[in-house]
Amino acid sequence: MFVIRLFRQNPIPFAHPHTPSNRCFCYSKLRDHYAFESPPSLSPKPPPPELKPRQNKPLKPRYKPPSSLDLADKKPKHSDLPFDFQYSYTETSLSVRPIGLREPKFSPFGPGRLDRKWTGVCAPAVDPKVSSLESTEDPKLEEKRRVMWENIQGEPLTGAERKTLVETCQKKKTKRQINLGRDGLTHNMLNDIYNHWKHAEAVRIKCLGVPTVDMKNVCTQLEEKTFGKIIHRHGGFLVLYRGRNYNPKKRPFIPLMLWRPHEPVYPRLIKTTIDGLSINETKEMRKKGLAVPALTRLAKNGYYGSLVPMVRDAFLSCELVRIDCQGLEKSDYKKIGCKLRDLVPCILVTFEKEQIVVWRGKDYQPSESECFLTVRESFDDVDGNTNCVDNDDDNQNFDDECSDSGFQSGNNE
Repeated sequence: MFVIRLFRQNPIPFAHPHTPSNRCFCYSKLRDHYAFESPPSLSPKPPPPELKPRQNKPLKPRYKPPSSLDLADKKPKHSDLPFDFQYSYTETSLSVRPIGLREPKFSPFGPGRLDRKWTGVCAPAVDPKVSSLESTEDPKLEEKRRVMWENIQGEPLTGAERKTLVETCQKKKTKRQINLGRDGLTHNMLNDIYNHWKHAEAVRIKCLGVPTVDMKNVCTQLEEKTFGKIIHRHGGFLVLYRGRNYNPKKRPFIPLMLWRPHEPVYPRLIKTTIDGLSINETKEMRKKGLAVPALTRLAKNGYYGSLVPMVRDAFLSCELVRIDCQGLEKSDYKKIGCKLRDLVPCILVTFEKEQIVVWRGKDYQPSESECFLTVRESFDDVDGNTNCVDNDDDNQNFDDECSDSGFQSGNNE
């Protein structure tokens, strides 16, 4: 009883076994016998680790997405193509001088990506430093184009070879096709044609809309700009052959246009008064032209290859011709009127109420020198014999394609 009371008066302080105060009361001989030392993690105050001097790591560069405008270490690319670069080769004529530009002369190929300077209309191949709107073509360029075309084409195709290529380009044999629309033969379309020539020797091209008014110009520009040859034509369908000596690995470099440049400002097509007439006579002629029965009605995105011969034949019996263009874009029937003015030739009277009214003029003489492509074109064989590649089966297939595509010059009224 006395011991318990004494213990309650002087209690032994409780301490953690790893604290220094506990070592005084609880001493063990195991430390001396086994030379045991507690690990640093169990020691009351482990020694501080040696602090190493902090090294400043280089900061990672910030992520920068790839951009086509980053030309810090790039030089302007050079193209050996011997012609001026334009947005559209069939719908733009360098012979007509514009009266102004709608935007600054920013190159559509991108800043510093091409060694040709953009003049607002084209990128001339002659002098990269030219700053005027007109581009004088070097006489050597035409000779260079002719030599390149002859080297790529090589020997002409025989009738059997041409027939085989035309059959492989039919709609039932392949779905590969290039569509040529209201903008005509554009610059980036050249790259598409070369991409098709990687897989086949010939490519099918389907022409629609405004460019089909002058198919002769379309065929000429295709052969000059691609150095190929058209081996078949039926309506708006063309078969473009790449050439016997064409090598896809040595294709010319074609820089792509990154955006569509704005069209420059050209003189007005319709003047206040027609040349040779007074103001009152011009007003009366416009009223009379709108009252004339329509020669034809143009379908949207149709084939207009027979429009020029129709207008020429109509001028033999009447002096005013009206063409109904309801449903067409305003820019489309204005381009059609401009082509008729140059090809027929004739005088534009008005574009009011979605109509094209043309006048043959006072001293009209039908032009017999101008020849246009027929609906179906024949080609010459190597021996000089006319080879009609278009047999009955081929004609039927292409007729079906034309009917499916809606290639119509219009509905006669």
